[in-house]
Amino acid sequence: MDPRVLEAMMPWFLTPANAGSRTHSYGQNAKDAVEKARAQVASVIGAKPEEIFFTSGATESNNIAILGLAQLGESTGRKHIISTAIEHKAVLEPLEEMRRRGFEIDLVAVTTGGYVEPDAIREKLRPDTLLVSVMHANNETGVLQPIHEIAELVRGSETLLHTDAAQTYGKEVETLRDLSCDLSSISGHKIYGPQGIGALCVRRRGVSRRPLDSVVFGGGQERGLRPGTVPVALAVGLGAAAEIAAGEYKARTSTAKRVKEDLLSAIQCVDHQINGDLIRSQPHVLNVSFPGVDSEALMMAMRDQIAVSNGSACTSASYNPSHVLLAMKLSETRISQSVRISWGVGLDTIPVDVITTVVKGMAIDI
Repeated sequence: MDPRVLEAMMPWFLTPANAGSRTHSYGQNAKDAVEKARAQVASVIGAKPEEIFFTSGATESNNIAILGLAQLGESTGRKHIISTAIEHKAVLEPLEEMRRRGFEIDLVAVTTGGYVEPDAIREKLRPDTLLVSVMHANNETGVLQPIHEIAELVRGSETLLHTDAAQTYGKEVETLRDLSCDLSSISGHKIYGPQGIGALCVRRRGVSRRPLDSVVFGGGQERGLRPGTVPVALAVGLGAAAEIAAGEYKARTSTAKRVKEDLLSAIQCVDHQINGDLIRSQPHVLNVSFPGVDSEALMMAMRDQIAVSNGSACTSASYNPSHVLLAMKLSETRISQSVRISWGVGLDTIPVDVITTVVKGMAIDI
């Protein structure tokens, strides 16, 4: 977490602050702080403050965005949903729940480059399509999806568009500000804010009724969509992180690009295969396979010097092959040799020699 974010949060850990208690100054001050944070979060994507609903993170936001549409789908007869095979489990599992409730789910295949073709979405669209849900960037490969083109496909129709923007909020700022999207999910810890806080942006189409219904009940907070006491300190932290990201994202992007260029240059000395279209990928992520080197063994050999992964952090307890790389039609052997290397603010170089030395040693052993 950014120390400046922690500094903004600290007073609210020590104050009897409940934004729902408006009969005294403590509650009013807390409410003012939450509403300021709401405006800060909204500003990053050009939304209105009233379109931002605080949640515990993108996982909960995704669940609300998908499961919260069940009543609308049933009442209108629009029970068809389109998504992709590379979505985060926080989207795929709610979609499975919708399938159990009688909805028809189409998971569109992706290219070997790790992105979905807009035409593949177009071919699946139907008059009864309730929702299209496509992540903005994949969490394992960093590959950006053609979200603008997909938004154009549903413009003017009753079909809603949702994007899991956990990987891009505060990073791909211009893209999200210009995006015509009904629902977008974000997480605070992805922009150096606190864990346990996120938001769902619910855009209004003209003066139409909010399409979502609550999936949790009790209290009526967040205008009835997400009941429960708003964690004031966490909301303040998310707001501060959002404001900092909006002011610094260009510099952060520039540094990340340089680190990636250096990394790509340094690994030329060992056999490797890049997973995902480099041209479409974010500047702070690289998914790469080292032929002949098992990723689990590689991670264990480097664990005291470099922390990398071979899948999503949410599924790191599972040793099943990455569903993302499988969807890209990579072989299980190549997948077993793949690692995701990612870096953030404050890191302007990666000790690549640690990686290449271990890779060379393992390749020789094999």
